Amino acid sequence: MTSKVVLVRPKRFGDERGWFSEVYNESTFRDHGIVDRFVQDNHSLSVPAGTLRGLHFQTPPFAQAKLVRCIRGRIFDAAVDIRRGSPTYGKWVGAELSAENGHQLYIPVGFAHGFVTLEPSTEVTYKVSALYSPANDGGISWTDPQISVHWPLPGGQSPILSAKDDRQPLLRDFASPFEYDGTPLELIEV
Repeated sequence: MTSKVVLVRPKRFGDERGWFSEVYNESTFRDHGIVDRFVQDNHSLSVPAGTLRGLHFQTPPFAQAKLVRCIRGRIFDAAVDIRRGSPTYGKWVGAELSAENGHQLYIPVGFAHGFVTLEPSTEVTYKVSALYSPANDGGISWTDPQISVHWPLPGGQSPILSAKDDRQPLLRDFASPFEYDGTPLELIEV
């Protein structure tokens, strides 16, 4: 099982009709250390560009690994290491996911996740490894200066946030239930 953030670049096979892509294959993902059993698919629509969702996670025993992809529009997707004792605690990695590039981001347990939409009417789907549990729903402030994610907000605008995301705690006020497993934050591409 990998605890690395993985940028997955599925192959597309195209012709005059369009293209075909295999976006999930258990065997192929296992070959790259992704062995999570995904139990729920989520789908979001963000109408205005600049909609920011995150930074979210679920705590044990309902901690979630995620496999995120953008099926319409473009997003900047970020993962933040929140495993206590990690030498990369509070550090982040990010990637642009779009309907055009077809890339996906795998985010293991122990990382907070968030994204900002770069185009209007952007749709995102993601698989998760545990069912949603309101009692285990958590988050960190998207604007935490300790983390300092470089959100590429369209036109330098302020993000459009939910009330929940506007009041998330800072990392310094968060007692992480996630433990470091010996693998520092690293974005690998497959």
